[in-house]
Amino acid sequence: MTALRFVGVVAAIVVLFLAARAYDRRRISRKNLLIIAVLVFGTTVLAIRPSVYGPLFGWFNIAPGNERQLIFIVVLAVIVLFGLLVRVQSESDASERALRLLVEALGRERFDWGRAATLPEGPRLAVVLPAFNEADNIEAVLRSLPRHLEGLAVVPIVVSDGSTDRTASQAREAGALVTELPINRGGGLALRVGYELALELDAEIVVTMDADGQHLPSELPTMIAPILAGDADYVNGSRLLGTFEKESTIRHIGVHVFSRVVTLLTGRRITDPSSGYRAARAELLERLVLEQDQFWTSEILIEALRQRARVVEVPVTIVARTSGASKKPKSLRYGWNFSKVIIQTWLR
Repeated sequence: MTALRFVGVVAAIVVLFLAARAYDRRRISRKNLLIIAVLVFGTTVLAIRPSVYGPLFGWFNIAPGNERQLIFIVVLAVIVLFGLLVRVQSESDASERALRLLVEALGRERFDWGRAATLPEGPRLAVVLPAFNEADNIEAVLRSLPRHLEGLAVVPIVVSDGSTDRTASQAREAGALVTELPINRGGGLALRVGYELALELDAEIVVTMDADGQHLPSELPTMIAPILAGDADYVNGSRLLGTFEKESTIRHIGVHVFSRVVTLLTGRRITDPSSGYRAARAELLERLVLEQDQFWTSEILIEALRQRARVVEVPVTIVARTSGASKKPKSLRYGWNFSKVIIQTWLR
């Protein structure tokens, strides 16, 4: 057996092993596993006894010598594997979308609709707080929110993103309307549910802020002022225009880098695309196409610009969380995924 044939056999065995592991973890179907097994078997037979494929070589006029026949079969196998990859990815995307829609529907169903029905009539400002295991922080944040602001009734909406602690109960005790997602899917999905609920409650302005205490409720007037003045449809709170407690040097550098990337792609000067402190007119939210379950901050901002919304940045203060651990992934992974979301959203 030549070196090329030996490498082919080893590669085929490795592919079969990886496919078996994927099947064991329920990442591919049994049908796909069988197809891969057949391909591996065919590759192994080719390496050991290539004469079996004589009729196929004759049909395509593949003459023997210089490993032409082996290369031909390998090329066919690669084409088939690529087709399988596309098929698996399509099935994965369909399953992912179905799961996303299911979780969002359950989130709407589990909302405190009974308590929402007792809200007084009048213009409303919804404050949406996605929260995952923030029982130690959520109550203090909610109790710091004003009840009324600039003639708007402030309605806090907490979306517990599969929390396993007392986040939901603490939020209810502090006066918020709450929904509980059955599993943790990320702040982006939780935010979409919160937006939908805010629109159902006929909010005129919707503000998003973190549930960990890093955003100051006292700066809500700053966030909504440009919208009330008729100068903006969307307001982005910028730590670089205001003040902040630096998490790490890498993330601080990342904020500057991503701000320049978003500015370059959109043609608008954006200083803080990763800020979660946002405010928007309700009618703008109805037009946004939001798909990201995580790393959502840049998606919403770029999508708002794509909708030709008037985007204004205002200075805000970002403080370190008082307790608990950050839910963000490590810096390099966060940066990589954040970059992908920026490009994906810009290419729509």
